[in-house]
Amino acid sequence: MSSKILIRPLITEKAIQLVENNNTLTFLVDPRANKRQIKEAIESTFGVKVVKVNTLITPRGRKKAYIKLAPEYSAMDVLVNMGVL
Repeated sequence: MSSKILIRPLITEKAIQLVENNNTLTFLVDPRANKRQIKEAIESTFGVKVVKVNTLITPRGRKKAYIKLAPEYSAMDVLVNMGVL
């Protein structure tokens, strides 16, 4: 189920800054997914605790989610484990 909600992580200059400064992951997600579904997908997929989820629809019609992790988890570690960084 979570693989259908989470499309892919976004790795841009801004996304890397958010990882380093705010412990926040940035993902493209299914446009029909709500914040609760996104939170559950991240927590079950990566075994972390999510504090907050913010979403927005891009001008291209894609849905982007900013996922802030609890302080005891590292967003950088999640990206490294995924093989993104």
